[in-house]
Amino acid sequence: MAAKSGAFRSSRDDKPKRESSALKPREVAASNLDRLIHERTRLAIISALAVNASLTFNELKDLLRVTDGNLSVHARKLEDAGYVACTKSFAGRLPKTEYRLSATGRRALEKYLDHMEALIHATREG
Repeated sequence: MAAKSGAFRSSRDDKPKRESSALKPREVAASNLDRLIHERTRLAIISALAVNASLTFNELKDLLRVTDGNLSVHARKLEDAGYVACTKSFAGRLPKTEYRLSATGRRALEKYLDHMEALIHATREG
């Protein structure tokens, strides 16, 4: 469970485009906000997977301090959206569920972070 150091963003030298940063805070908040990621537990799952190659169900549960049922429901929503890939296997006789952030999930997280940065920028400038 080795985490990458640094931010969620891949090592890009260029800053993200902030096309929506000229918008008023209300307009930025209302446009293109990914509600699936915005929910606290799902954002935590995606964020954890963004800095780890993969995490097991138990690792995520311990890291996020959520119940089995809570994690299962939120992980399934992310999986259904194609943001997270789930692999089920056995380690000996014990079931093992492992999650990875998909390319679609990484793009959705990048878009979400860019949107939140634009909102912060618009709020500070407004």
